[in-house]
Amino acid sequence: MDIIFTNKKIQKQLSEEKEMVRTHGPRRTKSLKIIMTQLRAAPNLGLFAPPYSPPHRCHELKGNKKGQLSVDLDHPYRLIFEPINDPVPIRPEGGLDWSNVTAIKVKGVEDTHG
Repeated sequence: MDIIFTNKKIQKQLSEEKEMVRTHGPRRTKSLKIIMTQLRAAPNLGLFAPPYSPPHRCHELKGNKKGQLSVDLDHPYRLIFEPINDPVPIRPEGGLDWSNVTAIKVKGVEDTHG
């Protein structure tokens, strides 16, 4: 899958191990490395769609984050990203067509409940 980042700072924090550990700590870094490797290796987001998403539980967000997705890290932190295919693939009955999402933009790591 193609991955871009919102800005250079986030790209560095999620691509360079030393910066990742400094910013997120060793525990979260371990999860981030696994998830980023899985995302890069996947041909599309369909491999992360429910019910295939455990243990990281990839899911669509609601409210003011509608259109974005998150993957669980260490509670309560999530990796936040959005599909950037043009146009964003939508199923005929509505909702994101995960199997046709081949490009994402990583927005960062945050607590979506706070």
